[in-house]
Amino acid sequence: MRARAQRCSLGSPRVRVLAIVFAATFAFTIDHAAAMGSRQAPQKSVAANGETALIEPEAMLVKTLIEIRNNRLEAALAEVDKVIQSYPNFRLAHLIKGDLLLARSRPLRELGEAPNAPRDRIEDLRDEARVRLARHQFERPADRVPKYLLQLDTEQKHVLIVDTRQSTLYVFENNNGAPRYVADYYVTSGKNGADKTKQGDKKTPLGVYHVTDNLPREKLGALYGVGAFPISYPNEMDRREGRNGNGIWLHGVPLDTYSRPPRASDGCVVLTNQDLQALGKNLRIGVTPVIIANGIDWIKPESVEAMRKELISGVEAWRQDWESLNIDSYLKHYAPGFSSGPQNLAAWSQQKRQVNAAKNFIKVKLEHVSAFLYPGRDDLAVVTFDQDYTSSNLSNQMKKRQYWLFEKGRWRILYEGTA
Repeated sequence: MRARAQRCSLGSPRVRVLAIVFAATFAFTIDHAAAMGSRQAPQKSVAANGETALIEPEAMLVKTLIEIRNNRLEAALAEVDKVIQSYPNFRLAHLIKGDLLLARSRPLRELGEAPNAPRDRIEDLRDEARVRLARHQFERPADRVPKYLLQLDTEQKHVLIVDTRQSTLYVFENNNGAPRYVADYYVTSGKNGADKTKQGDKKTPLGVYHVTDNLPREKLGALYGVGAFPISYPNEMDRREGRNGNGIWLHGVPLDTYSRPPRASDGCVVLTNQDLQALGKNLRIGVTPVIIANGIDWIKPESVEAMRKELISGVEAWRQDWESLNIDSYLKHYAPGFSSGPQNLAAWSQQKRQVNAAKNFIKVKLEHVSAFLYPGRDDLAVVTFDQDYTSSNLSNQMKKRQYWLFEKGRWRILYEGTA
């Protein structure tokens, strides 16, 4: 795209300067997105539920830029008017139209040069322009999948992956156990970036979470738009590592706004109201995973399968050793740094030895097993399952969650507790 922009023939000086301003912004996004190490999919005109949606704004804005590049100012105005007609509250589109009109009277040095425009808002809109253009230009590798999706439970019809670095939320559906790309959406995240550690730091957390509730518009303030879906931050690993805070949601935008800048929330993941409504139809409380990463690692499906087999075989060996009543073999599946609530490995081991000594038999059945690699960690995985436990003197059923750590050439349990 950059090469084509350099070859183009531009006419009047005012239009030429405007085109250079937009081309420079676009060139920056190419360099910026290329440095992220992955190519992204352009947004589709199909919502996550398969319904046809409006043409996405990134594609419409690019048409405007192409017309500017080709010295067709009136055509560019016509294109940006289409954006505004479809998205009347889209502030970035209004900014671009304002620049196009202003360029009729004087040259422009940069995007958003309207007189008396608030600088902070203009910078926010410039950032949104860069991010949206990068999202449109770069495709995700179609033959690869996010490395985190080791195994989806049959009840998990969809999984969300948020890339805070590229302001994108990906939707994958469960296609007979294999993740299949459905759609992606522009999102806003924390003002101070990612990797939340404490209350009020205005950062978005990184980790594996689940949708925990569905809050309708009627129960919310105007900031949250058409609704909100809280997620399970802090999770068990967050609490183990001392992270705190709460109230991390997927939510919409004020009704008089189309979208917010890429870094504008207090830590939540924010979508346009239209996108949240389309997405919300596929979210299930307590079931749908939400994986938040600061940059997505895309790998071949066969590499994911190899990791999945190794981890799941470790889970199965743990289950069999538990049933065997061989307490030493069973405890070898736990890492030295293991904890469960207030119990460390020594306390856990002592309790298990006492409990198992009174058993004549143990039967353990695991169902609905899901497994996700933790973002930013190749050595940590989250495994969740329904456990049906029967012994000579006790029977119970529970949903359990384990965090498995890969160390010294094998997977071992770092945390275990109810989900």
